Amino acid sequence: MLAKVFPIKLKDGNQAAAEAIVQEFAPRGPGAEEGTLSFRVYRDPAKPDYLLFVEHFADQAAYDAHTGSSAYKELIAGGFADLIVEFVEIDHELLVSL
Repeated sequence: MLAKVFPIKLKDGNQAAAEAIVQEFAPRGPGAEEGTLSFRVYRDPAKPDYLLFVEHFADQAAYDAHTGSSAYKELIAGGFADLIVEFVEIDHELLVSL
């Protein structure tokens, strides 16, 4: 399993627009992808204009399919990318799961 974490700083005042794109993307992208095991996006109520993506994929090929999908290209690489200041892609290895 491949785990990805993305802390994302949004441009000021773009929280609602970013959340709307993520809401549209979830069922069209990760929700329809066999190799995407989980797709979770968190907001921090104490930190405006910030989202945290936590995603789990079956393997690297599943992640590549995810980022190569038409939904990803349209909504994430397209509209969402225009709303961010920066993001960091962090790979993690699962240690414990209940």
